[in-house]
Amino acid sequence: MMIQRAAMAALLLGVSAYAVSADVMAPTTPPDAPKFDAQGQPVFVNRSDIAEFKALPAYNEPAWVKAFVDAGKLPPVAERLPKEPMVYKTANMPDGNGVYGDVMRHVIGGRPEGWNFWAGQSYGWGGIDIGLVECLTRTGPLFQVNAADLQPMPNLAKSWEWSEDGKTLTVHLVEGAKWSDGAPFTTADTEFYFNDVVGDPEVTPLMGAAPATYSDAVYANVDDYTFTLTFQTPFPEAVLYNMAYGNFCPGPSHILKPQHPKYGGASYEAFQKAFPSDYMNFPVMGGWTVVEHRPDDVVVLRRNPYYWKVDEAGNQLPYLDEMQYRLSTWGDRDVQAVAGTGDFSNLEQAENYVEALKKAADPASPAKLAFGPRTIGYTLYPNLSGNGWGEPTPEGQAIRDLNRNLDFRKAITYAIDRQRLGDSLVKGPFTVPYPGGLYDGTSYYDKASTVFYPYDAASAKAQLEAAGLTDTDGDGFVNVAGGGNLNVTLLTQSDYATDKNLAEGVVAMMGEVGVKVTLSALTGKDFDNARDSGKFDWIIIRNGTELITVVQNTTALAPTGPTTDVNHKANGAGELDLLDHEKAMVDIVNKFIASRDPAERQALMKDYQKLYTENLDGIGLTAYPGALIVNKRFANIPAGAPIFMYNWAEDNIIRERVFVPADKQIGAELHPNTLPGAPGSAGPVSVE
Repeated sequence: MMIQRAAMAALLLGVSAYAVSADVMAPTTPPDAPKFDAQGQPVFVNRSDIAEFKALPAYNEPAWVKAFVDAGKLPPVAERLPKEPMVYKTANMPDGNGVYGDVMRHVIGGRPEGWNFWAGQSYGWGGIDIGLVECLTRTGPLFQVNAADLQPMPNLAKSWEWSEDGKTLTVHLVEGAKWSDGAPFTTADTEFYFNDVVGDPEVTPLMGAAPATYSDAVYANVDDYTFTLTFQTPFPEAVLYNMAYGNFCPGPSHILKPQHPKYGGASYEAFQKAFPSDYMNFPVMGGWTVVEHRPDDVVVLRRNPYYWKVDEAGNQLPYLDEMQYRLSTWGDRDVQAVAGTGDFSNLEQAENYVEALKKAADPASPAKLAFGPRTIGYTLYPNLSGNGWGEPTPEGQAIRDLNRNLDFRKAITYAIDRQRLGDSLVKGPFTVPYPGGLYDGTSYYDKASTVFYPYDAASAKAQLEAAGLTDTDGDGFVNVAGGGNLNVTLLTQSDYATDKNLAEGVVAMMGEVGVKVTLSALTGKDFDNARDSGKFDWIIIRNGTELITVVQNTTALAPTGPTTDVNHKANGAGELDLLDHEKAMVDIVNKFIASRDPAERQALMKDYQKLYTENLDGIGLTAYPGALIVNKRFANIPAGAPIFMYNWAEDNIIRERVFVPADKQIGAELHPNTLPGAPGSAGPVSVE
């Protein structure tokens, strides 16, 4: 259906106003996703069905670890465990209690910068950090939790309670848990993290945790295993989700604190670099510890002898003795997993799907593919700051002014053929046109509240004219005042083929309607710095958890603070110049955070979705499912585990419970029968 639209717009940079009348295609609701039978479905349970904290009559460990105990090099296993360890329930394990031994071989494209996660150093991604770093709560396994019981799972925080007025949260840590070097884990670690990492403006944790992440709470210790957070507003329950992966993941204060400038360290730069990538056996709370790093070759993790989780038979976890990370490329990760020379991959580059499915369909294939929901989605974000974020040039400021014009944003969305974009990645029932905002199939999504602008080049051109942009020199591209072509710079990252392919498709489609777009493809930290500092006109990124789960990183759904929003942060003076729809979105998000009424929260997200998609706060491109590629020898892989929802698949599958039956173990460990040594020492140790 076409509707007649009369639009009045002022030409930018002083050009006088004029009237434009054009036929513009009416927005509608988004198309239904194609049926895809390969998508797995989880078995839904309550959180208490997965794990609990309790003491058991006796505990077990691998025979080769017991040899360290017998040699007097390690305390007995019962002394290494907490007073009440976390106990995984057998009934929730797809294949039951496991057996010890074997290795999981990963392939990654990243490279470890060092082990100071808390000062911003990357471990190389690919699941290394998830194997090393544990957090107060856990969200990865929530994909299988019933909606009525949907809250973060306890983890290093075994329990918590709110005060009657909702302004104080009391958190109880696992009592008696230890770091991998045997040092006690206590509130000394959480206090250092909260006050001297998150609370120190000179320190930037890897995942960007800041005081606003915890609603600007005031931290106080009660005792060695209890602390409180005090808030200005009641029941900021999103904080519990923000205590999960990437955020409230304390580091070993007995190792980190002496290097911090506040406690005698030389400088903040020295603090960040105090634990380089060749520093071995860095103390962790995760299931494995780094014992070897050969640059551009391999990172090896061995089991943590002090890990604080067990199964119901009292077997100390993890079952797997070793994790290997071959340092290659992200594309090679998929290839090796399908071939069987790697064991695990998050298949997320859609260009590889068809070939991977063909190979996995062979009965002789060593790997199986398991597709999850369509929670991989890409968005084009126009920079909506009008008051100086990113310090734009005059030409850049003119583009910012256009970005803030709804007619211009409509021109962008009408110009994008989302079906063609998806098909350019992979043909078949994988991709779906994505209007932006919340994802179809997730808890808070409402189709009726979702506004979708279908592809129509004529409508795009009409909206450009309504925004005051016409081709005055006849070269096929619209001009700005003064006669030059409008030239928009589109930032994307070149580390992933999908990102660059989508960006190139957008450049071509915008050219078809007369908008010249120049691609700026950056890698790694260069891309991150450009994104975070606002050095872009438009940017294409893969969305984070907030648009999937809503309850995680909720403040990022809108510019609720000076640095929360991906495409609209404050200028150097800390000022935000919000558009009307952004102000309304901020109000909705704040009400959502404050509400404890499920019905009210659902209604608020319907309003949010309508505002977001109608006003094109971000311009959705395409969405598709990811797939786990897992070697068939592994057991306890839960059905329907998504590669990305509340967290990445390495966390979703609960790797500490994954095992290999004895008759399928391949004996490919690089450091068999060895344990992590002292922090900073050369590598693993063995019993002679």
